[in-house]
Amino acid sequence: MAKTGGLGDVGAALPAALAAQGVDVRLVMPAYPSALRAVVNAAPPRFLAEFEGLGRADVIEALTPDSRLPIWLIANAALYVRGGDPYRDDAGADWPDNLERFALFSRAAARLAEPASPFEWQPDVVHANDWHAGLMMPLLLGEAQRPRLLFTVHNVAFQGTFAADRFALTGLPEEMRAETGIGHAGGFSLLKAGLQFADWVTTVSPTYAREIQTPQFGRGFEGLLAGRAESLSGILNGVDYSVWDPAHDAALATRYNVDDLSGKARCKAALLREFGLPATPDAPLFGIVSRLTEQKGIDLVPAALERALEAGARLVVLGRGEAHLEQLLAEFVRARPEHAALRATYDEPLAHAVEAGADIFLMPSRFEPSGLNQMYSLRYGTPPVVHRVGGLADTVVDADVASLHDETATGFCFDGPTALAFEQAIARALALFADAAQWRRLQRNGMRQDFSWHRSAHEYIDLYNTL
Repeated sequence: MAKTGGLGDVGAALPAALAAQGVDVRLVMPAYPSALRAVVNAAPPRFLAEFEGLGRADVIEALTPDSRLPIWLIANAALYVRGGDPYRDDAGADWPDNLERFALFSRAAARLAEPASPFEWQPDVVHANDWHAGLMMPLLLGEAQRPRLLFTVHNVAFQGTFAADRFALTGLPEEMRAETGIGHAGGFSLLKAGLQFADWVTTVSPTYAREIQTPQFGRGFEGLLAGRAESLSGILNGVDYSVWDPAHDAALATRYNVDDLSGKARCKAALLREFGLPATPDAPLFGIVSRLTEQKGIDLVPAALERALEAGARLVVLGRGEAHLEQLLAEFVRARPEHAALRATYDEPLAHAVEAGADIFLMPSRFEPSGLNQMYSLRYGTPPVVHRVGGLADTVVDADVASLHDETATGFCFDGPTALAFEQAIARALALFADAAQWRRLQRNGMRQDFSWHRSAHEYIDLYNTL
């Protein structure tokens, strides 16, 4: 109903998987125009609260369109009904009133979890995600009969840091502005509010949970996170195989499965046509679906792929992001019109087509808390080349001599975010691609992996029960 990245997938899939295992779930999100259009059985807006400096919050009770789960939309037209995406304007700049937008959201959502809620239903656990909902944790901490508080950080690089003179909008007492509260970097951080005051913190892969306790990955919060290592864990994001599976994916030119991969060649031909590249069925085709940011290692792509493309390989890229990286890729493909193409946009059906039509998927992320595209790639028989960090390390088994021998290999991993290390992993992938029998075994190994939400939901339920 609203998506800029992996959290959109999680928000759609995890609650449905929890409900399927008997959990009574309510979702809460801002009443973005796309969400208002998508929900069904929406009740009239109901007054919730007036927050000083932020305005009025109404709540709209409805059902999600596919899973038919109860959802509460926090409505304030001035804050949520606008263009762009949930966080940025049409030009890609952060909305200047994001503090107001997400302070109102968090304060309204916290009100729904309190006895003062207009609804009889009360939660046993509040599970908040990322800095946008981090403020809920200290707001609910002082409640006499409060729910348990779980906070999930999907990417510690996004910290929701604001100037100290705007602190009053949080609704917290003044002493919370200190470093012992949510004070950070001369101002205050809504991410820190979640990390500091939740009963338990999770992140989206076991490896990332360890990484963020170190200076290399902790982004200034490594001390805080290491200090609460006993109440910090990683639960790998799952894949919604009802959406991401080539056996029944309506976005594909042809469907296929682990027992019959013949349709993948037709998907490749359709993808080459879509991107305006020559029909070259035997040439290896690399695919990238990504935000175009330095975090995703996009700046490494031109140097790492230059030789492979000169040798006849092809490349398609789908995504948008930082302007200088979009320009870098645009210039790279412009110089190689027969070998590379870029579509600088978000396009969900085309993302499915890239996963299916590419031979090899590329994810050179400098850090990757969980990653979903590598798991999609495995299911689509498109072995990924990944930097061995975070969720990429937890989900891709490098095709070395031992793993190829025991048939556990699923892709190619490299260490250190350099163009040379990336290029060497690509070279290993191309060498194996030339061996059709070995490549088919690698594809099938990946397609048989189970990263379903059923498994992840079970881990969350265990944690909810522990809390």
